[in-house]
Amino acid sequence: MSEMPKAYDPESVEAAIFAAWTEGGYFSQEVVPGTSPFTVVIPPPNVTGSLHMGHALNNTIQDVLIRRSRMTGRPTRWVIGTDHAGIATQNKVEQKLAAEGLSRYDVGRERFVELCWEWRAEHGSTIIGQLKAMGCSCDYADEHFTMDEPYQRAVKRVFVQLFNEGLIYRGKRIINWCPRCATALSDIEVEHEEIDGHLWHIRYPLKEAVAGRDSVVVATTRPETMLGDTCVAVHPDDDRYRDLVGATVVLPLVGREIPIVADEYVDPAFGTGAVKVTPAHDPNDFEIGERHGCAKINVFAADATITAEGGPYEGLDRYEARERIVADLDAAGLLVKVDDHVHSVGHCYRCHTVVEPWLSDQWFVDMKPIAAPAIECVRDGRVRFHPERWENVYFQWMENIRDWCVSRQLWWGHQIPVYYCDACGEMSASETDIIVCPTCGGRVRQDPDVLDTWFSSALWPFATLGWPDQTPELEYFYPTNVLSTARDILFLWVARMIMQGLKFAGDIPFSEVIIHPTVFNAEGKRMSKSLGTGVDPLDLMKHYGADGMRFGLMLQTTGSQDIKFAEEKLASSRNFANKIWNASRFVLMNIGDDFVPGPPAADTVADRWILSRLGALAEMVDLGLDVDAARVAGTDAFQFGEVARALYDFFWNEFCDWYIELAKGRLAAGGKTALTARRNLVFVLDRALRLLHPMMPFITEEIWRRLPLGPEDAAPSLMVAAWPTGLLTYHDEDAEVSMRVLQELVTEVRAVRARYAVPPKVQISAIVRASGADAMLVESQRHYLHELAGVEKLTIDAAATKPPHAAVGVAGGAEIFVPLEGLVDIAAERARATKELVRAQGDLDRLTKKLGNEGFLAKAATEVIEKDRAKATELTAQVATLAEQIADLAD
Repeated sequence: MSEMPKAYDPESVEAAIFAAWTEGGYFSQEVVPGTSPFTVVIPPPNVTGSLHMGHALNNTIQDVLIRRSRMTGRPTRWVIGTDHAGIATQNKVEQKLAAEGLSRYDVGRERFVELCWEWRAEHGSTIIGQLKAMGCSCDYADEHFTMDEPYQRAVKRVFVQLFNEGLIYRGKRIINWCPRCATALSDIEVEHEEIDGHLWHIRYPLKEAVAGRDSVVVATTRPETMLGDTCVAVHPDDDRYRDLVGATVVLPLVGREIPIVADEYVDPAFGTGAVKVTPAHDPNDFEIGERHGCAKINVFAADATITAEGGPYEGLDRYEARERIVADLDAAGLLVKVDDHVHSVGHCYRCHTVVEPWLSDQWFVDMKPIAAPAIECVRDGRVRFHPERWENVYFQWMENIRDWCVSRQLWWGHQIPVYYCDACGEMSASETDIIVCPTCGGRVRQDPDVLDTWFSSALWPFATLGWPDQTPELEYFYPTNVLSTARDILFLWVARMIMQGLKFAGDIPFSEVIIHPTVFNAEGKRMSKSLGTGVDPLDLMKHYGADGMRFGLMLQTTGSQDIKFAEEKLASSRNFANKIWNASRFVLMNIGDDFVPGPPAADTVADRWILSRLGALAEMVDLGLDVDAARVAGTDAFQFGEVARALYDFFWNEFCDWYIELAKGRLAAGGKTALTARRNLVFVLDRALRLLHPMMPFITEEIWRRLPLGPEDAAPSLMVAAWPTGLLTYHDEDAEVSMRVLQELVTEVRAVRARYAVPPKVQISAIVRASGADAMLVESQRHYLHELAGVEKLTIDAAATKPPHAAVGVAGGAEIFVPLEGLVDIAAERARATKELVRAQGDLDRLTKKLGNEGFLAKAATEVIEKDRAKATELTAQVATLAEQIADLAD
């Protein structure tokens, strides 16, 4: 057996371990008839993507579930692949062309698509490699891509079926248009931000005076859109304008005559109560225009410049036009006033350009018929959200769902399979390419638009398994089990997968949906490389190892939906890895080359205790990770943070700090006593490494492969070793109570040593006041108190009283006194403690007064207040400790 290096070096082992897993074929999973598989589909990262903290957290969560399931012996598969990312990829390729002084129009559509495929070939595997570096155990041998030929067949099948059922239609509607990306966006691809803007009040002259009035004043946040106004609307119950309904105003700067109409949509309290209506550039105005038969005049081109409909402003950018129009209105005496106004403005989720509401011919999906079954499957519990509160968010959106604009004016993506014949006007949708019109034989042209990327990714759970073909993989692995994802794509992706899975695959796509926390930076701000608030997971892995990053993220995962990223948790995880390494190295160095594996034996209270604690840990890990076990127990599932903390506490505290220390004397004794201790150490370490493996796969594999296990426990890799079962049979409440008392006694004595700086080698005396069962319990731990706390003389007496100058502690039903005579200079220690108490109490009094000052609390920064409160808490504990010391030193 080779000796373990003194220190754990992640960089030297991670790549080799991952290569061994790959060579072993452990990531792949075939169909196993007659069994129930566990399947997860990865949210496909964009082909343009690079690992960020959201990926790191989400993929750690998925890998934890996958690795545990695989170890239970259940056929397990994690489906991997990437998304073609229409807008993002097209932007990358257009940027590359721009650097060469070219545009996509210079190279043409066919060549541009080829360039996108070339870009994917060159860069598309970047994030897959990063997932491997994290240790993600996906089925890399069967990687998918949303533009692969089989996937394209699935997309065409869905589109054509929806088209034939009348659920996909082409219509002229107000859509969200990104002038930078030159494409439509669905409502949930628009990010709204509060902007400090203005409200311009503009006078619109009446063609003829009415009741002594010659004009009406309207208020708008976008004066440039007035070029497309086709009416002015007022509320029918607004007495201020009742006489003006039906009158005509003359549109300033343009001269167009437009009517004043009454419409209940108008809010009389907003602005002047009179609203300019631009049906081609606002969805609400579009509806008003429809109700009153008003024209729809599009005054913006695709690049957000003014069209010929804008008269003298033709060709100006929308913001340049705004400045010119405001200036011209002011010069004409028609600008009444300008108010500051904060309002919500939509931005493109990809390039952050301000989105333009734009009247356009687009393809839409009629969502309500598809949404109904998807609502029902969550209501009846077939699909469950974790945390459960996300169900209400899901219902609110689904029950108010709007038709989905699915066409995009891009070249990279799934081109819409609709063909037009200009000769006879025939329009047909087809899964196969059409060259000639099936009606008249004339030549046809395909719709130039492509489908929204989310249209194709909505098919991910079943299209990756071979659908529309009825493959063995589809029959076996679908529906999948768990989906873990971020809340910001709940509607973009999760809801649509549920809808499409039910409609086309005939069943829900997954039964459990984990909405994982959002990772913010330490200040609670959104992580962004461009804003300088991001943290790069690749840098973290270099510094802390993949396991350190994974476990550090798990420690921070709670039921809350926000994580303020704390890098110190990763430092703790790296220290944790080192602690496990050093403890394992100690075990392996002390079992000897002649070690004969064998079952554990509970010969001592310490043995019974550690086996009992191991059983409790295994139960906690199962309840935290296995949704079925949690459901039976009536507890919350997917408690990753709780599981991580339980594993940490067991390894660091119970196994390393206590059981190994308790075993040292038995290891030195030799013979059967030492053999039992060695077998117990190996058994507990083996089972605990298995429980930890899903969260920290690399270090556990590196240690576990060195353990001398019997044939019943052996496996070619920890990754496929058996998950621990049956450990609850070791539960021993008496042993746990006994050890709890011992731990409290030892902790109290160690605290006294630390408080008075008594060196570890100096032996001390202790008196324990206890009777009956408590006294017997302490007596049985006498040798442990000597080994762990340096108690040379222990007196157990039911009638014991506190000697002069003695420290006092409590453990279970016993009281412990540690005489200080001869250990410390009593007078000097009393003087020191008294002086420090006066100082600490003074500091605490001043700080308490400061924190009670309302003026300070109102003006001071939050971090300053929190820092002072933390200091006050620290001083309170210090005062209590010093007072306790003075009492110890009293005569």
